[in-house]
Amino acid sequence: MRNLWPKNLSFRDLSPTGQRRLFGFGMAGVAVVTAYWMFFSDGMPILIGPTARASEIATGRELFEREWAANDPEAHGDGLGPVFNATSCAACHFQGGLGGGGGVEHNATGFEVLPRPGDHEFRTGTVHGSATDPAYKESDARLRQLFPVVKGRTFRRANGDPHCEYTATVTIPDFDPLHTQSVQPTALFGAGWLDLISDRAILRNARNRGIGNTVRELKLEFDAIPVGRVRHVAGGVGKFGWKGQFSGLREFVAAACANELGLGTPDAEQARPLSAPDLTAEPDLDRKQFRALVAFVKTLPKPVEADGGDEAARGKELFREVGCAVCHVPNMGGVKGVYSDFLLYTLDDPPAPGGGGGGDDDYGVRQAPPQLNLPGRPEDEPKPGEWKTPPLWGVADSAPYLHDGKAPTLHAAILAHKGDAKAVTARFQALPAHDKAALLAFLGTLKAPPDAHPLRNPAVTRLVKDEPAGKKRPRKAG
Repeated sequence: MRNLWPKNLSFRDLSPTGQRRLFGFGMAGVAVVTAYWMFFSDGMPILIGPTARASEIATGRELFEREWAANDPEAHGDGLGPVFNATSCAACHFQGGLGGGGGVEHNATGFEVLPRPGDHEFRTGTVHGSATDPAYKESDARLRQLFPVVKGRTFRRANGDPHCEYTATVTIPDFDPLHTQSVQPTALFGAGWLDLISDRAILRNARNRGIGNTVRELKLEFDAIPVGRVRHVAGGVGKFGWKGQFSGLREFVAAACANELGLGTPDAEQARPLSAPDLTAEPDLDRKQFRALVAFVKTLPKPVEADGGDEAARGKELFREVGCAVCHVPNMGGVKGVYSDFLLYTLDDPPAPGGGGGGDDDYGVRQAPPQLNLPGRPEDEPKPGEWKTPPLWGVADSAPYLHDGKAPTLHAAILAHKGDAKAVTARFQALPAHDKAALLAFLGTLKAPPDAHPLRNPAVTRLVKDEPAGKKRPRKAG
């Protein structure tokens, strides 16, 4: 092929017009590459998975499995507590091996408090069922004492016209600012891979979904699946937690230590009791310990898709055809087999007209009566009915299902998908019995990693062997 650029010809040898043309071609090329990067690329490809030093991983595993105690010798602060929900990470993460999910016996109660008279702050937190001091123990009843229902009232108001004595009766309804929800522990397998997925990949998928839905609506296909909502949090797009509360694994691990074990870290202080909000202590884990704990979680093996034969292969096709794969995206940002788009969706149908009562929005979310002139829910906060699409890898070994574990089987979990997912559920229900079985067979191939660390804690091992999934066990009192 003949070289079109003369030998020994430099940019300076070109005429001013030639230089301008060459510069223009160069800028056009940069614009094309930039446009591709912004609209079509998921960012840098993931060439190497999460890694850490073997010694660091070993130390992190010891911390993950440790049964923590108040004034623990391994802690640099006050150790376990003062309020907590478990004494070990492994106690709630054991299904399919060390680092898996946990059953409903380990559900935690999260709460949110809307702005109310005298306190215009939107508050969120966790109820801790155990405490090192009985005075600090928390409960739903204690939570209600702190955030009671704002009683309504009825009064008569003049219309303000001096020529007319007409008065109107005004009723301000009761306002309950408190909302609680039960959530179960999620599996941590492959967490380091999730941490590598770029915000760009999630945003691009959401943007492309929006364009696709617009086209479908023009074709009068009104049953198109709505596009979920991206949650933006400190550090980027929320990928971790049932509500997408955390953008990175490090923040997620720090919050779990603080809220579930009462262990302060360099990144997050320990949970403060509801009855003693000013109680503080030095971090329990130093930087080296916390780095090791994150390294262990980061390098937990990722789940696998096992060979399920022809039936499962057919089920995988049906998974796509009925629309499950629209939200449970198989591959995201260079990570294969994750089955999530990391967006927020509402999975409950709105209540019947009038069913929510005055002051509720379309999904029964309590709002303050307008007469109280209070701030509303922050726009960037998920509504109680909004949940992040959970990754489905490893789902076969993580029963029961949904955020609160109310679905004992995968079949029940599919049928519980309403709201934004009702069109997909309807398509699934319309399938013949053998096709439904095939789709469920495919989900059954999404297994926990075969190389997951075995359980070494005897108490956790007994729990796995002796308690059926979904059985509620009383939480250990402090």
